[in-house]
Amino acid sequence: MEREAAHYFGYVYFRQVKDSSMRRGYFQKSLVLVSRLPYVNLFQCLLQLIAPEYFDKLEPCLEAVCNEIDQWPPPVPGQTLNLPVMGVVIQVRIPSRVDKPGSSPVKQCNQENLLPAPLVLPSVHELDLFRCFQPVLIHIQMLWELMLLGEPMVVMAPSPSVSSEMVLALTSCLAPLRYCCDFRPYFTIHDSEFKEYTTRTQAPPNIVVGVTNPFFIKTLQHWPHILRVGELRMAGDLPKQVKVKKLAKLKTLDTKPGIYTSYKTFLHKDKTLIKRLLKGIQRKRPSEVQSALLRRHLLELTQSFIIPLEHYMASLMPLQRAITPWKNPPQIRPFCQEDFMKSLEHAGPQLTCVLKGDWLGLYRRFFKSPNFDGWFRQRHREMSQKLEALHLEAICEADIVAWMKDKSEVEIVDLVLKLREKLVRARCQHLPVKEETLQRVSLYIDTIIGSLPEDLQAVLHHP
Repeated sequence: MEREAAHYFGYVYFRQVKDSSMRRGYFQKSLVLVSRLPYVNLFQCLLQLIAPEYFDKLEPCLEAVCNEIDQWPPPVPGQTLNLPVMGVVIQVRIPSRVDKPGSSPVKQCNQENLLPAPLVLPSVHELDLFRCFQPVLIHIQMLWELMLLGEPMVVMAPSPSVSSEMVLALTSCLAPLRYCCDFRPYFTIHDSEFKEYTTRTQAPPNIVVGVTNPFFIKTLQHWPHILRVGELRMAGDLPKQVKVKKLAKLKTLDTKPGIYTSYKTFLHKDKTLIKRLLKGIQRKRPSEVQSALLRRHLLELTQSFIIPLEHYMASLMPLQRAITPWKNPPQIRPFCQEDFMKSLEHAGPQLTCVLKGDWLGLYRRFFKSPNFDGWFRQRHREMSQKLEALHLEAICEADIVAWMKDKSEVEIVDLVLKLREKLVRARCQHLPVKEETLQRVSLYIDTIIGSLPEDLQAVLHHP
């Protein structure tokens, strides 16, 4: 989970009160919290605390709350934070990259010294997946594939909250694989991309949009996948499951809930999961436990799909013995789709997943998606940084004085400039290098400069 660089998230508390003096018969007002952080549970909880007071006391209340939030510590990954606001302490743990995927949040600590007792949030960002997906549980396989392939999808919902929750649940179901396409939890006719998304002169973009306005049934009719859902209600039995229907049936304003698509899944349904969830409903298993089951299933499915890709990608890394101190590090070998497909015969998803189906077809389609492009770029960047780190370590272990003996001043100055560049890059890009290694490189630079004539030393020491 990362901070959004290109977009802000808007968290909204909306209040509607009957008022006959108003033209529409209601007084309507919203409080909006804007952040680059996708901490859905934390910020919705915060709004639940702040908004009622704000509507009553207005700006002075908001000013006091902002002063309290200003004192909050930064959200450091892996840390448990106690966040005081309006006489309440919210306790949360910030997720970290080293957290084991699918594990339960680490038990909260430091509660015994806090008065009042803190309001503990089990997660800052994870939604109740079971509640969100309850009307589409039997189609979870299809939805996972559509998200994996970055397919354009419209979620039509009765309210902004249902629309937002469903879109966020869909985009989170690929974890730990990052969903690299765009998504709009709540899209309206006033959005700047409205014309781009509703035009029929070009294919819809790779995006998931959540809408509530019935007008979109007509204007987005040409999109390949449309999910129409009703209100999310927790029932005592398995909720009525929506059906997969042909897009041609999406014509009237009273369109029934369903998945309108002609998509055919590559993998077969997992009937065992549905049976386990149904048994949980019959035994009145808590929703958070059902969500954990569902999340675990999706996690294992994604891992089964991605592990062969990770293994193949690792095989493209040059051997450590090929890295020598006085030559540029070797290149990562290119990703060959056909070589990867051949590797699936003995190291494919069948080793970790019982699901049958056309895995090869799914991979071929995945290669064309923004999610593959995003995953590959990230892995390639990480491997390049690892190579840089190994090269720095090789330089540190080399005999610099022996190397300099038969070298010209031009070659030595060139080495100084290259080492400085490497040092700057290592610090700026936070390469996986020990501080001790960086300090040794810095000392090497000083040693090399010290061996040069004074006029060159003066030039090289000049900032």
